[in-house]
Amino acid sequence: MTLRVTGKVVTPTGVTRQGCVEIVGDRIRAVAEYPSVRDGHWIVPGFVDMHTHGGGGHTFTTGDVESAREAAAFHLRHGTTTLLASLVSSPFSLMREATTAYRPLVESGVLAGVHFEGPYLSADRCGAQNPEFLRDPSTDELAELIELGGGAVRMVTLAPERDGALEAIKLLAARGVVAAVGHTDATWAQTRAAVAAGASVGTHLFNGMRPVHHREPGPVIALLEAPNVVCELVADGVHLHDGMLAFATSVAGAERAALITDAMAAAGMPDGEYELGGQAVTVSGGVARLSRDGAIAGSTLTMDAALRHAVAAGIAWPDACRMVATTPARAIGLGDQVGALQPGLRADLVVLDDDFNVVRVMRGGAWVE
Repeated sequence: MTLRVTGKVVTPTGVTRQGCVEIVGDRIRAVAEYPSVRDGHWIVPGFVDMHTHGGGGHTFTTGDVESAREAAAFHLRHGTTTLLASLVSSPFSLMREATTAYRPLVESGVLAGVHFEGPYLSADRCGAQNPEFLRDPSTDELAELIELGGGAVRMVTLAPERDGALEAIKLLAARGVVAAVGHTDATWAQTRAAVAAGASVGTHLFNGMRPVHHREPGPVIALLEAPNVVCELVADGVHLHDGMLAFATSVAGAERAALITDAMAAAGMPDGEYELGGQAVTVSGGVARLSRDGAIAGSTLTMDAALRHAVAAGIAWPDACRMVATTPARAIGLGDQVGALQPGLRADLVVLDDDFNVVRVMRGGAWVE
């Protein structure tokens, strides 16, 4: 049986204003012109969030399976059909426990993988990461986690200036795990060495990084100029000024700029007191900050809101759609499965109204309740 979803279809090559996505089972069979369609809703690919710590009052950071299911379900209702469960800097025991706990969720498709943001990060650029848990990269730890995960560990963020970082990056790349550069005080040269070793993602570019200087470009410039690096951007108006969001996108291009939420449990919840990695977080006006020093502590963003914000900041509509789906899917090695409205890929899509609000969500050919 063929299911047809009609409207203004956004593909990697542009917009088909009188379009139809044909679906058989859980796959896209065809994307075609449909002359009988008049206007209709926007049909865009399901969002891919490669960096999120939780949402809807639930978190990925503790290794709790039920909490992870609820957080994934919350983001799914906002159009995120593929996501990584991001942890923050933690003791190795928790990293092991979370990997073991989340492996079945990855195997069943609830999660696309696990992302360890830390603990191999810079103490000087730790942001909301708990400094108590920061340490140098360990290839032994990483090898054990990769074995435990059986493919569940998909990305690790580390600071390339820490002892052992380049060896860790080489191990990750060799084992098919994405190595990301973030929370780093690295120089331009150190960052370039990390890219040469196999790093292919810049974790929330600008945030938690040595700032740009005309005599020391630092990690931001090294990541932006590397043709094989995808740069994460948090489009919430808090992490980045809209001018910087637009600038970074113009430099990297939509094929190397990925929108992320970096969301924590407070996404979709009222202002109040929360927790992240063992640290108290206060959310006020929808902005999450560490209670002790006011450092930004993730976000309360969802991917549909990130898409709307990016367009309002001046990013072209087809580019913004690519940045919330196609580019992040490719960055985490899933571009041949999800991230675009193309024949053969999983039938993940989001129906949006003309204000880009979510109307309906489809994942794997089935509408989400």
